[in-house]
Amino acid sequence: MTVDLEERSLMLPETVEGALAARLDGATILAGGTWLMRAPLRRESITRALVSLQAIPGLGDIAIGTDRVRIGASVTHEALARSLAGIAGLEAVATAASGAANPAIRRVATVGGNLCTRDFAAADLLPAFLATEAIVELRTRAGAEQLPIAVFLDDRARYLTDTLLVSVILPRNLVASTHMRLPLRKAGDYPVAILSVARDRDRRLRFAVGSVEPVARRWHALEEALAPDRGDMPLDPERTAALAASCNDFKGRDGPEADGWYRRQVLPALARRAAVALARQEGIR
Repeated sequence: MTVDLEERSLMLPETVEGALAARLDGATILAGGTWLMRAPLRRESITRALVSLQAIPGLGDIAIGTDRVRIGASVTHEALARSLAGIAGLEAVATAASGAANPAIRRVATVGGNLCTRDFAAADLLPAFLATEAIVELRTRAGAEQLPIAVFLDDRARYLTDTLLVSVILPRNLVASTHMRLPLRKAGDYPVAILSVARDRDRRLRFAVGSVEPVARRWHALEEALAPDRGDMPLDPERTAALAASCNDFKGRDGPEADGWYRRQVLPALARRAAVALARQEGIR
């Protein structure tokens, strides 16, 4: 179905194949619209053809299994936070979803939109998905394709030219996780730095940082520095902060809300807070 809007059209396909075909014909995917509809404020143009995923069955569903959670691309932050609340190991994702932006945005902003907006560096879900080693499911002309989220983010622009993101899969192999963000009043609803931390059943630690650089990524240098301590529970907050300072290999991005040097500087403090919070999630006082 096609709805005519002023100077542009909105397509409402009922299948993933229909949405992908429209995308390959040059249409822009419209998810929650919280980023796309503000394009004029950023002096960016919007294509004449838009395609919504809202009419496609299954993309708004969350399936919670014993070994994994599958999240449809059209699931909102609000729905994700509500569904994952209280699930051990996925605390970081639940917190990221429940604390992102503001309540009005969380009611409409989708998981797929958050992952596919290339110019939005402060997305809360990305570090949480990286720390939990999420898998993204794409639909291509040839069929379904699954990728680790880190691989997807490393070459996101290329993947988004001829694929459609349909879901995110979270393996349920974590003991605990936590999500920290540092907002500033002048930054509005978005944090200047984000840190997600997870511990898996083998006690390995995973750190992921967002908003500091243009694209969120794992903090492998800190993970390697803490590897000898992986059997230590709880994680020592002061040692974690000290190693975070010495392993800080980030190149902070400058923005209107904060300079790059400041984004880097706050990471050790976030690491300290995350260590304390992780201990609480693990039930250790």
